Order: sequence, then structure tokens, then C-alpha cells
Amino acid sequence: MPKKRGYHHGNLKQALVAAALELIEQKGPQGFTLSEAAKAAGVTPAAVYRHFHGREDLIAEAARQGYEIFADLMQFAYDKGQPSALASFEATGRAYLAFARKYPGHYMAMFESGVSVNANAELARAAARANGILEKAASDLSERIPPEKRPPAAMFSAHIWALSHGVVELYARGAPGARAPFPPEELLESGIGIYLRGLGLIPPDN
Repeated sequence: MPKKRGYHHGNLKQALVAAALELIEQKGPQGFTLSEAAKAAGVTPAAVYRHFHGREDLIAEAARQGYEIFADLMQFAYDKGQPSALASFEATGRAYLAFARKYPGHYMAMFESGVSVNANAELARAAARANGILEKAASDLSERIPPEKRPPAAMFSAHIWALSHGVVELYARGAPGARAPFPPEELLESGIGIYLRGLGLIPPDN
């Protein structure tokens, strides 16, 4: 009897994550079973338990890898904008949209699966690194605001994260009936501009 194809994988764990990511893109993070992921990877369901406790654990690993990619993209965007605090801040906002488009499976595992960022220590660290980059960009920019009027950097970055997430969810992921008359990039840029003008960080439009 021939051996099952899956046992020839050089990295069974990563093969399972890749299979899960494809299924997440096709069916959503709650739309597939562990058996389906195993079948897509070419292994038996029992083989999955060599690396994962269950489906949620598999999705958590996909999310962790997503946060690592996300953090790298955010760091690249931040560095590219230097030495301008404003350019770095705006670039990290755009990186969010770019990530969601290029890595939809990871994005859904991270933000739409219901898996907590505290599901395990590795996932928590990866999520904190990504959040820390945006918070650093916000902190750099908010130095221009008088201390008595300066919002906490965590709040500042959370506002931009929420704005970016909203644009992605409503207008950048093909949701039915959610078409805007403007490109998502333009919506995000103008939204960030309005926010920053409100804080007095960029001059008002004439």
C-alpha cells in the first residue's frame, strides 16, 4: 500500500497552516473542519495532532504567522517614512490596507476568527510587536502636540487602527453592497487627514 502523500512533506506543520489559510480564504475561518484541513494537506486527521491540539490551535498559528508578516510590513513602512514622523505614521496606516489585500487568509485568521491574541504566548508577542510599531509611529507624531492636549499614544494608534480596519472591512474586501465611490486608499488617506487636522498636526485645507 502506498504511503499517504502528506508524510512526504518536509514541514508537515507548515503544510497544515498553508492548507488552513486556503480554506479560510474559501470558506471563512469558521467554515472548515480539521478533517478538511488534513485532507487538503494530504494527511490523516490524526496526523494534525502531532502539531496542533485542534482547529482553533491551527488557526491561532495561522494568525501568529500573519502578525509576524504584518509587523514586518509595518516596520518597513515606518522605516521608509523616516525621518519624517508624519510620513512614517501615514505609511503604517497604508501598510494595514496593503496587508489585508495581499494576505487575506492571514488577515481573517487574525481579525475574523474569534481567536484571542492571548491564545498562546507566541501569538500574543507577535500581536504586541505589530501594535507597538503603530503606537511608536503615533508617539513620534504626537510629540508635536502640547503635553496637556496630547492623547495617549495607545489611544492615538487605536483610533487609526480602527479607521484602517473599518475601511478594509467595509470597502476593501468585496463585501456585497459595500461599494464606495472612492478607492479604499483614498478613503483611508482622507480619514487619517481629517483625524490629524483635528489634532492640529497638519494644516487645514484652504
